Amino acid sequence: MSHPDYKLNLQSLGTPRGVSSVVGPHGVGASPGDKKSKTKTMRGKKKSIFETYMSKEDVSEGLKRRTLIQGILRINPKKFHEAFIPSPDGDRDIFIDGVVARNRALNGDLVVVSLLPEEQWKVIKPESSDKEADAASESSFPEELCGRPLPPQAAKSYDDSPDVIIEAQFDGSDTEDGQGNTQNVLADGLQKLSVCVHATGRENAGAPITKEEDAFTSQDSRASPEKSLQKSAKVVYILEKKHSRAAAGLIKLLADKNSELFRKYALFSPSDHRVPRIYVPLKDCPQDFVTRPKDYANTLFMCRIVDWKEDSSFALGQLAKSLGQAGEIEPETEGILTEYGVDFSDFSSEVLKCLPQNLPWTIPQEEFSKRRDLRKDCIFTIDPSTARDLDDALSCKPLADGNFEVGVHIADVSYFIPEGSDLDRVAAQRATSVYLVQKVVPMLPRLLCEELCSLNPMTDKLTFSVIWTLTPEGKILSEWFGRTIIRSCTKLSYEHAQSMIESPTQPIPEKALPPISPEHTGQEVHQAVLNLHRIAKELRKQRFVDGALRLDQLKLAFTLDHETGLPQGCYIYEYRDSNKLVEEFMLLANVAVAHKIHRAFPERALLRRHPQPQTKMLNDLVEFCDQMGLPVDFSSAGALNKSLTETFGNDKHSVARKEVLTNMCSRPMQMALYFCSGVLQDRSQFWHYALNMPLYTHFTSPIRRFPDVLVHRLLAAALGHRAPPDLEPDAVQKQADHCNDRRMASKRVQELSTSLFFAVLVKESGPLESEAMVMGVLNQAFDVLVLRYGVQKRIYCNALPLQAHHFQKVGKKPELTLIWEPEDVGKEPVHQVITIFSLVEVVLRAEATALKYSAILKRPGPEGVLGLAEEEGSGNDEQED
Repeated sequence: MSHPDYKLNLQSLGTPRGVSSVVGPHGVGASPGDKKSKTKTMRGKKKSIFETYMSKEDVSEGLKRRTLIQGILRINPKKFHEAFIPSPDGDRDIFIDGVVARNRALNGDLVVVSLLPEEQWKVIKPESSDKEADAASESSFPEELCGRPLPPQAAKSYDDSPDVIIEAQFDGSDTEDGQGNTQNVLADGLQKLSVCVHATGRENAGAPITKEEDAFTSQDSRASPEKSLQKSAKVVYILEKKHSRAAAGLIKLLADKNSELFRKYALFSPSDHRVPRIYVPLKDCPQDFVTRPKDYANTLFMCRIVDWKEDSSFALGQLAKSLGQAGEIEPETEGILTEYGVDFSDFSSEVLKCLPQNLPWTIPQEEFSKRRDLRKDCIFTIDPSTARDLDDALSCKPLADGNFEVGVHIADVSYFIPEGSDLDRVAAQRATSVYLVQKVVPMLPRLLCEELCSLNPMTDKLTFSVIWTLTPEGKILSEWFGRTIIRSCTKLSYEHAQSMIESPTQPIPEKALPPISPEHTGQEVHQAVLNLHRIAKELRKQRFVDGALRLDQLKLAFTLDHETGLPQGCYIYEYRDSNKLVEEFMLLANVAVAHKIHRAFPERALLRRHPQPQTKMLNDLVEFCDQMGLPVDFSSAGALNKSLTETFGNDKHSVARKEVLTNMCSRPMQMALYFCSGVLQDRSQFWHYALNMPLYTHFTSPIRRFPDVLVHRLLAAALGHRAPPDLEPDAVQKQADHCNDRRMASKRVQELSTSLFFAVLVKESGPLESEAMVMGVLNQAFDVLVLRYGVQKRIYCNALPLQAHHFQKVGKKPELTLIWEPEDVGKEPVHQVITIFSLVEVVLRAEATALKYSAILKRPGPEGVLGLAEEEGSGNDEQED
């Protein structure tokens, strides 16, 4: 029974007296094994569970003296009682053990911690691991490593793909970060996909998982036989509550019907186990909830935490609204957006009044005298077929001397956003568009995104351009920046551009192309694409020779039913030459603008940096590769890229092994960050690790990223078109910090949207079968990368029909032997050896609980096991060559 439209009471809450501290089986008020958190009642008085926070003055003094440490809290999504903050020295993360030590801080909060005495530090055993990878910040890699965000129902290989290939995956943003256009449904985003599944996998399996079992013996393993210590701490203050304090989940009646609490409160259980269970007033609940609680057993509600007292394991909250049925796409999507603080409300009338009112809008005549008129040039866009926010266009004009005039033309969004206006404030607050599988939550009103700013074909548009004279090898001979007016002659999709690249001598039939303005021909556009492709190949080759890194990971895209909106199927998005073409020129423009604004405003430039990988996690990965005999060079971004490119062959096993290792390499990577050049004194900190460049920024996507709007304003000031910015470096840095926060939230939401749709697909179309490769071996389970879908899953031995299973280390390599029950009486049991990089067959099957699915290992035949061993052997021989 669904009650999506039920109006809920939003009265403020006081603290209930006598709030029970009993902790549910997977509540977050206290971890299941956290004895300290059990409240003792003494003559009506309650003993505090949590410590009182330190005073602001003591915190400030402690940070100055370095007796306290601050950092962003990351809670392990698979084991919510484990949390971490980065260590200031770049070594192993600082461990925070249990909910009590976390002291009411939530995932993503900026916290201050005090180190515990050394005798209370975490002991890491040789067979054990802290599984920091599990707790890696939710998507801790730069988009630049991955690629642009996919627009709804399409894989958009975005222009700014260059940073690291890891970030780009979901934020619909860039390949600039080195992450190639392959959205990383893989890293932590994928972890989230299987977060709850891991937990239930254990419960359903029925066997407790020991700490040793949970010790990943892959890249997190410790070679040293001696025990080592991990610094441990407790939270003493929350500097900034970055978590929204909102969560989606289910409500139920309290267990003790005779208690005073039962008559006043219901229990809210968040879907995200990192958020505590919450007491909500019954007056906030539907009127018939107490008498008909089962009617609401599968209804998803939104709840906000309003208080969390020192003497209670549970927080206090208010139900905000009923979302709909758990497991359905729209209610779950609204829950995700709300939990991560994404503003998806309609734009207010005050904001809409900032837009041009007399429509259709035309370019004012005075703008023609202020801008370079490029309307007669052959300029075109290349985007996903479903894209409607077209913010970049390209041109390529052959010159008589054999060189080329190449232009990158970006929508002049800042023209339409008066500084200090309501529109400016809302755009700054949203900071980014959010790309979900089925829709976009825009940063700007659709009139701007899809009409006035979007570089739609055969209409005059205001743009900001970077125009170079380039040699055929991509060497820059001259460079020009300026405001322009363009008239795109056609809207190409990536598929159109790819067909042109693949048919260099054959003209593309007119019916296979989109409409082209009469001033230009299909052949002219075709030749421009070919010239851009040839130059882009040279630029790309030189970029990687110069030491850039790209971690291409599997990116999942969906086909949706137009009537129901449900996923009909999914596929791994292919990142092709047309994507790479756009990426290279967007990178080139971003780098050029970064240097331009930094020269003009060395103290106030908004730039983008990518720190080096986390030292400890990288060292663990180096150790793992050494143990596995993999010749991977981690000395620099370029060396790593070369290793991943050249180490592996093209056979099925080698390609899969490269996918697994690429995924492992993404874990130590840090996020790329916006920053103000005047705040960092050390120029070496400006460096972009994945791009291996000294200066970088975002200029090419102002329709969907607010930092690009700020960069446009800086560039306009640098060119004398407007007054220099009057913001101090600290104010610019504050804007940068907010943009970083919103970008991270956006990325996470995009990942969760992909996870949601994939879970629904498994339910609607499953079970799904695929080959998978083992990524890590534990003593009662192992983790796999499911190759057809790019998801990571954990497979538990006690969920399989086994006679027995044995774990051992062969040298330093973990090995799990599975002894299968014979299918027929009298037959010998089949032995299957699971090691890292083993290829296996798995089945993904939906569970009874909404959005949860498990991976089951398919029973091997005797021939299959032998064949696998032979294949692994041949793969190793090839690698040694």
